Amino acid sequence: MKSSSWISVAVVVSASALLLSGCASSGNSSGGSDTSKRACVILPDSSSSPRWENGDRPALDKAFTDAGFTADIQNAQGDTNKYATLADQELTKGCGVMILVDYNGAAVAVTQKAQKQGIPVIAYDRPITTGSKDSPSMLADYYVSFDNEKVGALEGQSIVDGLKAAGKDPASAVVVYMGGDPTDGNAKLFHDGAAKVMGDAGIKPAAEPVGVWDGDKSATNFEQALTSLGGKVDAVWVANDTNAAGVITILDKNGLTVPVSGQDASVAGLQNVLLGKQSATVYKPFKLEASAASDLAIQLLKGKKPAAATQLYGKPFIAVTPILVTADKVQSVVDAGDAKASDICTADVAAACTKNGVK
Repeated sequence: MKSSSWISVAVVVSASALLLSGCASSGNSSGGSDTSKRACVILPDSSSSPRWENGDRPALDKAFTDAGFTADIQNAQGDTNKYATLADQELTKGCGVMILVDYNGAAVAVTQKAQKQGIPVIAYDRPITTGSKDSPSMLADYYVSFDNEKVGALEGQSIVDGLKAAGKDPASAVVVYMGGDPTDGNAKLFHDGAAKVMGDAGIKPAAEPVGVWDGDKSATNFEQALTSLGGKVDAVWVANDTNAAGVITILDKNGLTVPVSGQDASVAGLQNVLLGKQSATVYKPFKLEASAASDLAIQLLKGKKPAAATQLYGKPFIAVTPILVTADKVQSVVDAGDAKASDICTADVAAACTKNGVK
């Protein structure tokens, strides 16, 4: 049985999809060799999260193939120059729609090139914006992502709850903030959502190193912050599981166990949650996000002009609802097919899996 929280998210996304509407044109939906029927996708990397290659790629590819369209899915592997080269290659072959996950602003120029050719662009997971950080404007034609401030809010609440469970007063607690790369528009949303919840509880950051999406760098940055605090820390807000794993290596090294947040429900993240080294992880069912994006793209490939009821940064926005996963909810991720118990329940985690019903 899938958890009720999973079912509720599916309902939310289905409702969002129903908000899309438009008049069909005479466009052929059979795919074939017509380059205008190709969906061109660029993923950002393989290191910031395992989801891109293990989850999003197969989900998007299957959706377009099942609908009779061709999907050209490439990965920039954390290289802005490669991102631009891949985009040029895709555009030369022809695209009917582009789905872009931004990487360090590389998607901005690609979006502009595509739009000059009359190709609609869907910003996937991360916004593609112009303007200032305080007043961004969406450059892409559509935005499909999770409610990323909600992601941050769930992380922040896990820190607040963890401190209270440990008998710590949030207002006087020593909390380190470990955010994501500031060039990623979502990093600000995660931070803002978390900071509001934690701030409302009286938490003020004792240290806040420059954000990155890199577990090893996060470990180094956190170790420096911990040293500056004299080895004293009560909790660590961390933007994702990969960074959290780096932070946890330093906590382990110093014999410390404190509330730590994260997101992505990665295998490592779920293991750390089960072991009590991470308070929770925010589960973002990327299959639902991929479904929302591919459904939208397929409508565009069919010549329709969808519109969404919700807007963000001035453009149609389809939001997917995230879920907080604590140790007793890990099985729901397994039930959904986004993690395997055999991967999670390795020798050192087996007892925790048994205790929390993960199988």
